[in-house]
Amino acid sequence: MADDDDAQFDTVDSGASKTFPMQCSALRKNGFVMLKGRPCKIVDMSTSKTGKHGHAKVHLVGVDIFTQKKYEDICPSTHNMDVPHVKREDYQLTDISDDGFVTLMSDNGEIREDLKVPEGELGGTLRSEFDEGKDLLCTVLAACGEECVIAMKTNSGLDK
Repeated sequence: MADDDDAQFDTVDSGASKTFPMQCSALRKNGFVMLKGRPCKIVDMSTSKTGKHGHAKVHLVGVDIFTQKKYEDICPSTHNMDVPHVKREDYQLTDISDDGFVTLMSDNGEIREDLKVPEGELGGTLRSEFDEGKDLLCTVLAACGEECVIAMKTNSGLDK
């Protein structure tokens, strides 16, 4: 019997470690929170007064950090919300492949080629400035097992 109990833990996904709980009243604007199962940046929040049944409610408005889609949620201020572990890292852009993937180099020289050129205006600017021969840094945001290039800037650190 004991062997059967142990077996159920072998298949558990490590998804729980991608977030951590935080009391709703401790969340702040420009912070991160999981809304409808998506990692979001909080763009607006408001707290309603304590009602007849005793809980102040927090109205959260967030924008998905990967898709820019807007999400809203209402949560009692004393309840916990999941907050994603968000990692932000800058990489040097070394190449853009024909199939739309960027080749990025980290500070320690590791190369990665698993991210696509971002959609929309950012992707267009990235391609045109790279074609002009500019040295670019790409900011990659990682959360909940997803990663994408969210920003770029000209690398001014070469003349040190």
